[in-house]
Amino acid sequence: MPGSVVITRPRAQAESLARAVAALGRTPVLLPLLEIAPLADQSPLAAALADLERYALVAFVSPNAIDAAFAHLEGWPRQVALAVLGEGSRAALARHGVDSGKATILAPLDPARSDSETLLASLDLAALAGKRVLIVRGESGRELMAEGFSTAGAEVTVVPAYRRSVPALSPQLAAQLRALLDSPNDWIITSSEALRGLFALLRQLGDALVEQMQQQHVIVPHARIAETAQALGLARVTLTGSGDERLLAALQSQS
Repeated sequence: MPGSVVITRPRAQAESLARAVAALGRTPVLLPLLEIAPLADQSPLAAALADLERYALVAFVSPNAIDAAFAHLEGWPRQVALAVLGEGSRAALARHGVDSGKATILAPLDPARSDSETLLASLDLAALAGKRVLIVRGESGRELMAEGFSTAGAEVTVVPAYRRSVPALSPQLAAQLRALLDSPNDWIITSSEALRGLFALLRQLGDALVEQMQQQHVIVPHARIAETAQALGLARVTLTGSGDERLLAALQSQS
């Protein structure tokens, strides 16, 4: 019998995937490895979004960025293009009533590489020269996207929308990790930061648990996460490409 399916997304984004996993006849286990919190000062985000029409493009780095932004919005101006990194962000836009019929949504052409590099390579950057671009992201993050737009001649504004952090190692979390590593499971990892955080937690519990994790099967949507997994010594990594349907198809192939 296959083991459980460990879903490591932030809790607010994990429940729909957990229902889909259960519909496959598998047992989902929620193990949020990133905690998402609103920033105490929302005024920079609200100010940046107050006059969207001045931007030629707004880039969202994650579904969390979209959810945080739309808490300040009642709609989206059709003439302002959006850029996202993966299918999860497309789904987040759809939840807020924005799809390709209502706005221009740009994304990486390669679903296995839903990252800033591939997004930049997929865009007509020359067309953004002299125009304004807004990037909505977490409080910290990679600078590559902003640098790419700036190099192309765009006037770039970067605004933080939320804070993310790895949970502290509580006795309850330690017990859950030990229990999960007692048997083989399928782990869905959708963030390199979360994966690095998981190994940091396990190192606090001892090398034996790190070695047990390295033998688990992980399913990842992006090549960058697969590279992180391999660098951390994980022996069984399945790369699916962006989108929950691809994650679920990989699970079915393991059954």
